[in-house]
Amino acid sequence: MAREERDQRGRTLGAKTADGLWIEALPEDIGSAAPPLQDGAHRRLSRGQIVGLAVLALALLLLTAWRPDPMMQGFHLLFFVGFLSHSGIKLVAAFTPRPSTTAAPLPDEALPAYTIIAPLYREAAVAAELIANLARLDYPRDRLQVLIVLEAQDHETQAAFGALDLPVGFQVLIAPPGTPRTKPRACNIALERAHGELVVIYDAEDAPHPGQLREAAARFAQAGPDLACLQAPLRIEPDPRFLPDQFALEYAVLFEVFLPALARWGLPFPLGGTSNHFRTGALRAAGGWDPYNVTEDADIGFRLAAQGRRLGVLTRPTFETSPASLKVWKPQRARWIKGHLQTLAVHARGPAARSPRGLVALILTLALPVVSSHVHGPLFAWLLMQGIGAKLGLWTAAPAMDWMLMVFGWTCIAVAGTVAQQRAGHRQRMLPLLGAIAYWPLQSLAAAEALRQFVVAPFHWDKTPHTPRSANRLLPRLLARTGRALP
Repeated sequence: MAREERDQRGRTLGAKTADGLWIEALPEDIGSAAPPLQDGAHRRLSRGQIVGLAVLALALLLLTAWRPDPMMQGFHLLFFVGFLSHSGIKLVAAFTPRPSTTAAPLPDEALPAYTIIAPLYREAAVAAELIANLARLDYPRDRLQVLIVLEAQDHETQAAFGALDLPVGFQVLIAPPGTPRTKPRACNIALERAHGELVVIYDAEDAPHPGQLREAAARFAQAGPDLACLQAPLRIEPDPRFLPDQFALEYAVLFEVFLPALARWGLPFPLGGTSNHFRTGALRAAGGWDPYNVTEDADIGFRLAAQGRRLGVLTRPTFETSPASLKVWKPQRARWIKGHLQTLAVHARGPAARSPRGLVALILTLALPVVSSHVHGPLFAWLLMQGIGAKLGLWTAAPAMDWMLMVFGWTCIAVAGTVAQQRAGHRQRMLPLLGAIAYWPLQSLAAAEALRQFVVAPFHWDKTPHTPRSANRLLPRLLARTGRALP
């Protein structure tokens, strides 16, 4: 029966290979050159922005040369206020209750058609694991369409899927060669084939909660048509090493504290790169994803908000793995910072910046984090040198207010981190909170690379490699602490 149903679907979804897998190689005229949006990341800066930045830089240089002491004091005060605001907003978010998210579950016959899009590149190692994770989703198979999008040059991943026996409703699309070769371009190609009223994006390493689609469908059914997207929380699976531990804490603060607070305040926010559930009509009305933006998730949230749409959050999470080394973490973080620079540049000249809510959201979620990522490292180096120099009698110590500011910033993150750990169901641990002090300066390493790429390689996509969960021998024991089985 299952084979007959798969054969029937194959006549409409694609061609059958010798391995029995439904694969469709799309014609080369589909998406070969992704059309840019009317005003997107393909325009890094507008002429007005270039002139404005040049005039501002020249004015600051002249004023600094003319009156260096007052200007340095002004820079110091500006940084002080910015750091205080960036830290304080996390503290306020930690004490903001989660938005009410109760919605009556829908019976199977009332569930809408759902499309899952999973864009992959060089992910042969996790192909089988991804299919197993998506197959666990609790949703009627006759209303579920799963589109796996692979690049034409990625023969290894194509072969990996060719060796799998995919469930009914799963289809592999081979995107034609084209530029830019980015995740949003692949998503847009799949969006043209999407049949569902709702659509969700998942990444190669994702293990979504089985009930996540049902929760999203119920929430959309309960809300008005202005609710365009629901973001599920991303939770990093436990790993005791320093970088994964800090990455998990950072994600917990973002998805368990900050984004729910922004949703409750009615502000737009940058979406996560995965597990964002859209009304398909709203997504298409917004033009889909910007193929030239390397953080298309951040961009689409603000473009939906600029059209008068609302964003919300879900409670059922998606579990992910984290980069385990600096070699993997740095390119990924550089891509994120570069994409946030792209998104900030685009929406600072667009309708989002012309509304009070949009402007506040751009400052809180993009401007302050981008600036802080660039200055964390230099700030810590300066404070360290000031402390050492003062001990050696070479100069006076740093002002006490600067040290108090750092303590306040850490306290805010520690409080937010404690709340985030609790909401995510993690064990309360102080070590990651203390480790954040050493983690912050690493952001500046990635920020410097992001700024360089923004100038010379704006559309370059640094690929984050993934390995199967089974490769981590500690994971079964670590997951046992959370009460979750190995996928």
